[in-house]
Amino acid sequence: MTVTSKFASAAVAALLVSAVGAQTFAAEITPLADETVETAKAIRDKALESDEAYEILASLTTEVGARLAASPKEVEAQEWAVAKFQELGFDKVWKEPVMVPKWTRISESASVVAPFAQPLVITALGKSVATPEGGVTAEIAHFATYEDLEAAERSAVEGKIVFISNRMERFRTGAGYGPAVKARGAGASMAASKGALAIMIRSIGTDTHRLPHTGGVTYDEAQPKIAAVALSNPDADQLVRMLGYGEAVSVHLDIQTTMEEPVEMFNVIGEITGREKPEEAIILGSHLDSWDLGTGAIDDGAGVAITMAAANLIQDFSETRPYRSIRVVAFAAEELGLIGARQYAEAHKDKDMDKHIIGAESDFGAGPVWALASNVNPASLHVVDKMATVMGPLGVVRSDRKAGGGPDVGQLARAGMPVMDLMQDGTDYFDLHHTADDTLDKVDPVALRQNVAAWVSFAYIAAEWPGYFR
Repeated sequence: MTVTSKFASAAVAALLVSAVGAQTFAAEITPLADETVETAKAIRDKALESDEAYEILASLTTEVGARLAASPKEVEAQEWAVAKFQELGFDKVWKEPVMVPKWTRISESASVVAPFAQPLVITALGKSVATPEGGVTAEIAHFATYEDLEAAERSAVEGKIVFISNRMERFRTGAGYGPAVKARGAGASMAASKGALAIMIRSIGTDTHRLPHTGGVTYDEAQPKIAAVALSNPDADQLVRMLGYGEAVSVHLDIQTTMEEPVEMFNVIGEITGREKPEEAIILGSHLDSWDLGTGAIDDGAGVAITMAAANLIQDFSETRPYRSIRVVAFAAEELGLIGARQYAEAHKDKDMDKHIIGAESDFGAGPVWALASNVNPASLHVVDKMATVMGPLGVVRSDRKAGGGPDVGQLARAGMPVMDLMQDGTDYFDLHHTADDTLDKVDPVALRQNVAAWVSFAYIAAEWPGYFR
C-alpha cells in the first residue's frame, strides 16, 4: 500500500463545512490559479518522499536534547535553530529577544511513611517553589477532582498535603486535557488558600507507565506558594488503593527548585522572501523549548521539524519564490506560559500585524494530520476548500470547528491574524507529553512525512494566492 493510499483510507467520506471568521477585507472573491493548485500537489507528493523533517528532528534531539526554557540548553537550541535555518538556505534568519524567568529543577523525592511505607515516583511541576529544606511530612487530604477541592472546607485541608486523583480521558482531539489540567494549573493556589502544605496531582496524561508528567503550575499571587508535584499514574492508583483501607495515609515530600530573575532568550525566525509581497508573511509556528525530562521530540521538536522542512521543500521545489513570504517562527519558552509568543504578539501588534496574512502551528506531536479547520473571512473559503482538496489524498477532511491557531500562534490570532488548524491525531500524544518518554524513537517517519505534505499544501497555496484571509 502506498503512503498516500494508507492515509486516504483513514479519511472520513463526508466533506464538512469550515468555520468562518466574521471579519472581511473585501466582498469580492479573488480566484485561485489552477497552476497554484497543481504546484501544491506536486510539492505535496515530493514531501511524501522526503525524510528531511525526521533528519531535522534527529539533529535537534541528538545534538541539543532537552531544552528547558531559560536554561543553557535553550540557548543551545536557539543557536542550533539559527544554524539550521542558514544551512537550509532560508533567505532571512534572525532572532527577536524574549525575557524569560529562569526556573530550575534541583531534586525531587517522595514516599509514603504510613501505613504502608514505600517510595513514590513524582516530578516537580514547572515553576513550583521548593518545599522547606528537608521536605514536609503530612497526612493526605484526597479529592477526586479540582472542583471537590474547591468546595472543601478549610478544616479538611489545613496542615495536610492535598492529593487530586482526577484521571485524564483519551480522545483523538486531546479534548480530555482541558478538563483535567485545571488540577495542575490552579490546584496549588486553591489548596494553599485552604492552608495546605503542598499538593500532589495525578499526572495529566493517558498512559499507565510509571513516568510522571510535568507541566506548568500557575500561582495566584494573592495566595501563599506551596510545592506542587505530579505522581505517575500507577503511583496515583497506589495511593487511591491505600486510602481505600480507611486509614490515614501520610507522605513525605521533598523537592528543591529555584526561580531566578528573567534572562534574555530569543524567538528564532527563518523566512523565505516573497517575490511580489515580501512584507506580507504566512506564519508557520512551533516552539523550540521543551521540558527537561525527555528530549522534546514529540513536544515540540516535531513541530519545529515539520515547519522548517515544509518551508524548505517549497523553496527547493522552484527557483521562483511564492507571491508572499513564508515565515517559520520557533517560539521561545512556550512551556513556561507562552512567553515567546505573547512577547512576539506584543512586539508586532502595532507594527506589522496586518502583514501577518494567516498562520498555523504544529504543536501536537507527530501523529498524522486528519482534519483542516479555519478561521477566515467568507470570501477566502474557496481557498481553504481547495487546500482541503489537495490534502484529501493524505486522509485529511474539512472540519466544522473554528480554528484557534494553537497555543503560540493563537496569541497572534488574538491580535487579529486569521488562522488554520492542521488537526493531528493525538490519540497517543498524552501518553508521552511532558514525560521522560518523549524521545525520538516514538516518532513515526511515515506520519512525519504526511504532516509535511499537509503543511506544504497549506503554506504554498496561502503564500501564492494574492487575496486576503481577513
